[in-house]
Amino acid sequence: MTLEMNNIEALAKKLNLSREEIIRESLQFYLGKKIRELKTDIFKIRSKYGVFSIEDFEEKYKKGEIEEKDSWQEFQQLDHLEYKKEELEKTLATLK
Repeated sequence: MTLEMNNIEALAKKLNLSREEIIRESLQFYLGKKIRELKTDIFKIRSKYGVFSIEDFEEKYKKGEIEEKDSWQEFQQLDHLEYKKEELEKTLATLK
């Protein structure tokens, strides 16, 4: 499905909004959805290991409370998810 600019303009006119408002609100909704998905994935990993952040996870490695060999992949995944969430939150903040 191709969404052309004239379709956006027509929708904006029907909703009595500007094209920029339609695009901004669409992006806000999309980014909010992606952030919620990331938070869910982050929550699952944090809950599994009883950590509150990637720094907490790393601290538990140092203390020997979590075995690296069994969790290294999820450690890296958590680090990536937290970074991605922060970047999307920064982008979302610029749209408000």
